[in-house]
Amino acid sequence: MTDRRPVSRRDVLGGIAVAGALTARSAQARPAKGQDVVVVGAGVFGAWTALVLQHRGAKVLLLDAWGAAHSRASSGGETRLIRTEYGGDPLYTRWAWDSLAEWKALSARHESPLFHETGALYIYPKNDAKIDRSIALQRSMGIPVEKMAPDDLARRWPQMSFAGVGVGLLQPTMGALMARRAVQTLVADFVKAGGTFRQLSVEPPQAGGSKLTTIVATSRERLNADRFVFACGPWLAKLFPNVIGARIVPIRKDVFFFSPEAGDGRFAPPHMPAWVDAGDPDLHYGFPDIEARGFKIALDGPGEAVDPDTDDRRVGDRALADACAYLRRRFPALAERPLAEQRVCQYENTDDRNFLIDRHPAWADTWVVGGGSGHGFKHGLAVARYVADLMAGTGKIETRFALASHKAWQAASGRATGRA
Repeated sequence: MTDRRPVSRRDVLGGIAVAGALTARSAQARPAKGQDVVVVGAGVFGAWTALVLQHRGAKVLLLDAWGAAHSRASSGGETRLIRTEYGGDPLYTRWAWDSLAEWKALSARHESPLFHETGALYIYPKNDAKIDRSIALQRSMGIPVEKMAPDDLARRWPQMSFAGVGVGLLQPTMGALMARRAVQTLVADFVKAGGTFRQLSVEPPQAGGSKLTTIVATSRERLNADRFVFACGPWLAKLFPNVIGARIVPIRKDVFFFSPEAGDGRFAPPHMPAWVDAGDPDLHYGFPDIEARGFKIALDGPGEAVDPDTDDRRVGDRALADACAYLRRRFPALAERPLAEQRVCQYENTDDRNFLIDRHPAWADTWVVGGGSGHGFKHGLAVARYVADLMAGTGKIETRFALASHKAWQAASGRATGRA
């Protein structure tokens, strides 16, 4: 999308570090009119949106209260799966495939890899027509995909147990995105190309007319723009309690990294793909030992509803016991291996797991973008293009993303589900 000149890791971190100084100088020279667009939230949706709008000629200010892909953001952490297995859903399949090309291009432009082509393996308890429709759709788009019988799976990956598996679906060109590093790289590229990034928290927007025109920082600084995009993940509901409210529910997932035995490369690329156990009640998924961080395992089933500002990010013993029990079933050689690392992954789920992307119902100059629901990271570039097209008046509205298509919700016992 932009300059192909290689950028070093030092350049990337330096771009983030000096962003505040760059924006402080540019703010002094900024005319009273302000920016063309202010994007609030420097997660994957906000960072890609700022970059796409900038490439289309807009003067963009990108804000985040804690910094790009910070530790409490849904876009933080080590890895995110990119795959095009969506049960035959054409939109999500196409968006993931289109985004993958840009993720690979971004990774190729930089010194530290942002994408690892591990392959992605889905395993199902039985074959059905939906799987075949998904395969046909992907092949029609030119996406490499291989359907595998249980015996073929066992021969290919003997380190994994396929008991109870009826069919596997391998996507060899898919893999792992290095989440935090990727978002920070996007923001650094945005700054290097002339964009403005500031670490700044904003108050819930207030306006009495048909446009917002101004937002106010918690420092009381006023920021003017022609248009606003709020891509604040789990904080959207706090900034827009009456418009978003419980249409987005933040939930937490406990994530674990286990240490393979010294010298055992069976659980690292290229000997092990990323994987999703689609027949498991809790939808366990994981990644091979990427960049020597350990073998990652998590579940994408029920999660506890949390407040992103106050949630204590300690991982519970019950979640660890559940992960170990799953390892004993599918990866017995890792079941007794020591835990290398643990962390909390945060989702912001909608009622039906579709994104929430729409114009604010009262303000014609304001858009809300969120509801990643645990599967949104991979689609960052496609979401940004969709938002930019809608803002330009050239895009087609996707009904399932509209505010009116989502209801306020809360799962029983404060637990909610997601998907990888």
